[in-house]
Amino acid sequence: MRPLRIALLGLACAVVPPGVGASTGKADTPTVFPTASWQALPSAAQTPACRTALNSARDYLRTLDTTALLAVRDGRSLFSYGDVAAPSILFSARKSLLAMMYGKYVANGSIVLERTLAELDIDDVGGLLPVERGASLGQLLESRSGVYHAAANGGDDHAAAPARGTQAPGSYFLYNNWDFNAAGTAFEQLTGQSLYKTFAEDFAAPLQLEDFDPARHHRSGDARQSLHLAYHFYLSTRDMARLGYLMLQQGRWGDRELIPPQWVAQMIKVGTPSADMHPPHVAARHFGYGYMWWLLEEPAPSPLHGAYMAWGIHGQYILVMPARRMVIAHKRQVPVNGNWNVGWVQPRDFLRAAAMLADAPCD
Repeated sequence: MRPLRIALLGLACAVVPPGVGASTGKADTPTVFPTASWQALPSAAQTPACRTALNSARDYLRTLDTTALLAVRDGRSLFSYGDVAAPSILFSARKSLLAMMYGKYVANGSIVLERTLAELDIDDVGGLLPVERGASLGQLLESRSGVYHAAANGGDDHAAAPARGTQAPGSYFLYNNWDFNAAGTAFEQLTGQSLYKTFAEDFAAPLQLEDFDPARHHRSGDARQSLHLAYHFYLSTRDMARLGYLMLQQGRWGDRELIPPQWVAQMIKVGTPSADMHPPHVAARHFGYGYMWWLLEEPAPSPLHGAYMAWGIHGQYILVMPARRMVIAHKRQVPVNGNWNVGWVQPRDFLRAAAMLADAPCD
């Protein structure tokens, strides 16, 4: 892959005229962006049929462990459930945010995805094998590095990993926190900037995230296992929706390009279809994978056709649905009692709720 070199342009605004930017709205409809807060769907769209459909979705959510959900259509709030302003920890959804952060620096040449771990002098506790050091930075983003060193944190499929050194870089998909964490280390090394400070400047400020607090953020994990620590985020549901809406708008926010559109396309290009995933239970989900984004394999005319999502444990989702010009952010917050065996919202249940909202006749 050749490095992308795209200049960032302009300043943020609330509404972009037709034909400007990367609108996914209907023809001749200005693209609406939130400013201090999300605008509500116009009352004219809230017909009896619309309200009935939204009430059905609300009733279904009450059967789940959902703590917050915000659905946005055409840049306006369609539906809200629970406390969408409460920040809480994001687990694996963090990885999709890092992929977004890469775009600007791939474009300006600070990050070259073809560089290998050996070229970047990235190693780990006890040393990586020579074959592992041949993995490229791009293969880390795809979770196809072939590096099966222990990660600093759990929540992946490391227990099903092949023996170290048995898979050539790029040849085998395994959802592997070592790849994702090392990608965070490489980002900081190549940009010379703190990951969280960069997120605050490149995304939180121009997107006007309402609930982001940089002071809450630090990398974490067991450094005795791996030098490459995790980078969890603390975000509210309504701020997660802004990040999803940036993706829906192909990286543009008002008249400012925060992510090159070529990079957005690369992130959601299928690198691994579900059939090529390991272990078998991952393949059975029927999600593909790009650059740290999960890609739904739904046929047309499903509202989920062409959709993609960030996904974290217990039910943390940022779902982007281009076919419906929609974004849905969903939270199952950390259980107060610390019991991690309860409080799951599985993808199939969340996506059922998402389809109900997508099909609501509220245009």
